[in-house]
Amino acid sequence: MHTNMHTKKNVALLAICQALSMTSITVLFTVAALIGSQLASDRALATLPIALLQVAVMLTTIPASLLMQRQGRRFGFVIGTLVGIGGAGLSIWAVLEGNFLVFCVAMILLGIFNGFTGFYRFAAAEVAEEAFRAQAISLVVAGGVVAALVGPGLANWAKDWFPAVFAGSLLPIIALQCLTLGVLAGIEMPPLEKVDLKGGRSLVLIMRQPVFLVALLGSVMGYSVMVLIMTATPLAIVGFQHPFHEAATVLQWHVLGMFAPSFFTGFLIARLGVLKIILCGIALNLICVAINASGIDIFHFRSALLLLGVGWNFLFIGSTTLLTQAYTPAEKAKTQAAHDFLMFSFVAIAAYGSGRILTHGGWAVVNYAALPGLAIALVAVLWFQQQSIRPVNNTNTNKE
Repeated sequence: MHTNMHTKKNVALLAICQALSMTSITVLFTVAALIGSQLASDRALATLPIALLQVAVMLTTIPASLLMQRQGRRFGFVIGTLVGIGGAGLSIWAVLEGNFLVFCVAMILLGIFNGFTGFYRFAAAEVAEEAFRAQAISLVVAGGVVAALVGPGLANWAKDWFPAVFAGSLLPIIALQCLTLGVLAGIEMPPLEKVDLKGGRSLVLIMRQPVFLVALLGSVMGYSVMVLIMTATPLAIVGFQHPFHEAATVLQWHVLGMFAPSFFTGFLIARLGVLKIILCGIALNLICVAINASGIDIFHFRSALLLLGVGWNFLFIGSTTLLTQAYTPAEKAKTQAAHDFLMFSFVAIAAYGSGRILTHGGWAVVNYAALPGLAIALVAVLWFQQQSIRPVNNTNTNKE
């Protein structure tokens, strides 16, 4: 189906919003642990603000989805953006005042903001025709390329704008999100459908569908394995006596691997099918583990983390695309909310467990810990592919 210019414009604007939000989060993650280390009385608490942010993301998914179901996508994105602006402003004040507790509160607000931004990919699915849906999701996620290229440099450029070091790094977040408000005004969202929020099947029935379970497994494994290995990588690189700048380079290539494939992932899904792309993502994760287990040279870290990023991309976009087949319009909000809540719950566990596994088990154990989950996802996708199950009949598919 030929995609009209109206659809392309809306997808492009959503991609810009995603790029601005991801750049803001990348700026934040570049300096958050350093700020925490400066402000906390105990350096062991340096990453507590980041942990609180992740918990806030997890807890925001359900109310954010339900709010958007009632009031529309634009309303929800504006609310999330305003919370992000407030959180960034509060974080600057906390750094200037040297107040660790207030900085933790600010990170919770920024986590709420991040929880709302996760729905840009679903908004892309809703403004696009069915034939263009996978490509629309893919192109919006591709906004993360801007974050990989711009975010760390922006944080470094602005870090000395205020007397307190790194306070200035947080100021661009406010500017980026003010720009987001302007871009949101130009997006023509589909009319808000008057649906019975209690209508449709129960959440239990929806979640028991094979299509939902396979989509969830793909998302959970893609995100959790990525966070598990990525979080431990800088510590492992430095621990194996490589210089810190090598760790920064490895992570930059990893982030590019996460987002750069988005420019063609949607086309691959349309051409090859979503299940094959999810299987490719699992395979790339397994190759990453094999490379990490085979050596500790910088070449091993670079190649493994690049493949890990591409694997995350295929799993995340593929699973998001598959999920859109699991619900009707009346079931959309609760299904998306349940999916993202469960996904980010496992991500939070992986982020917390990564450092502990590395400390007590070592780098090899971190990688081996990814294998059981990947094996489960692989078996589930292969079974689903063989069964050729139509998850929702033609009368119930996404006619949004």
